[in-house]
Amino acid sequence: MNTDSPGSARSCASAVSGTVSGSDSGTVSDSDSGSVSDSGSGADGRVIVALDFADRRSAEGLVERLGDACSSYKIGLELLTAAGPGLARDLVGRGNDVFLDLKLFEIPNSVAGAVRAAGALGASMVTVHGMGGTGIMAAAVDAAREFPRLRVLALTVVTSMTGSDLADIGVTAGPEEQVLRLARLAMRAGCDGVVASPREAGPLRAALGPEPLIVTPGVTLGPVGGGAGAAGGAGAAGRVCGAGGMGGAGGHARPGTPGAAFAGGASHVVVGRSVARAVDPAAALLQVRAAAREAAGTSPGARGPHSGG
Repeated sequence: MNTDSPGSARSCASAVSGTVSGSDSGTVSDSDSGSVSDSGSGADGRVIVALDFADRRSAEGLVERLGDACSSYKIGLELLTAAGPGLARDLVGRGNDVFLDLKLFEIPNSVAGAVRAAGALGASMVTVHGMGGTGIMAAAVDAAREFPRLRVLALTVVTSMTGSDLADIGVTAGPEEQVLRLARLAMRAGCDGVVASPREAGPLRAALGPEPLIVTPGVTLGPVGGGAGAAGGAGAAGRVCGAGGMGGAGGHARPGTPGAAFAGGASHVVVGRSVARAVDPAAALLQVRAAAREAAGTSPGARGPHSGG
């Protein structure tokens, strides 16, 4: 969201600064280069763990197991519906960043009201559907202005969708073309950034420049198929979690490794079952953080205000 002029993201001093809110151990060192602390307890706010659970107790169990290793969590529609807004409020109260992945697609007044509610909870990020067009996105941006920490992200093409899915709804463009089209529309509406799959991180960074946030769900520690999503598969980014291979696409049609996403220019990755379903979630999270370190300083997403957490 831009308080000065449409099309350029604000300085991300809170949700995406070099220092992650929370404990002192959650400081990201040298934010300009995108490097992160090697400390096992230091959190890297660029790595967002998805709390994709059907109840609050399960979500809090994962938060407890990760401890200081994680400072950023995503709450989606399932958990928000099941647990209500209290969990998000409590996580923020403990010093965590909360990404409310609401995928808002409604009349502008309703979208604006939901964004204000997200801001009142203390959320750091909220999503609105890019396919809703300029009016919906602009309403979200306007509503978020009174909440300096809140970033509005436009969802481009849901990561489960393929070219045939787009054709079903009358979109003749392929996923990458549609992602870029909607991303440019989101920038004109004043959004802070976009959500897309890891496979579109590189084309998006090239098209949008260094400032906007590029948040990539569909990240897996397991091997992925060929193409852009297979890049960066070597090293810590490509190893299957030692807890029994809990990687996997998880319903994402366009997955990728953390290394591929960061190397392409992603500012943040969202990791779900590769961490949540691992025997040792903290160890799996460290693998994702290792991918961030490997990509630091070499990717277009490693510099600027989007490099921190």
